[in-house]
Amino acid sequence: MPERKKVLLRLDPAIHDAVARWAGDELRSTNAQIEFLLRRALAQAGRLPNDAGRMPRRGRPPREETGSEEGDEAGTLEL
Repeated sequence: MPERKKVLLRLDPAIHDAVARWAGDELRSTNAQIEFLLRRALAQAGRLPNDAGRMPRRGRPPREETGSEEGDEAGTLEL
């Protein structure tokens, strides 16, 4: 995967605060929320490049399937 570009972005403080709150609501970083919004705007305008990589997945990696019932039951909590 090519190295991600770094840019300095100047925003109105009220806009930054609104994006940061929105990012928190969606469990994203502010940076990831800005990239998400830019990608969505580019796609809607028909300008998202075909060779644009996917958004990097953040957070905990997916749980591996163990194939045994013991492993499946060990991590579950029934309420």
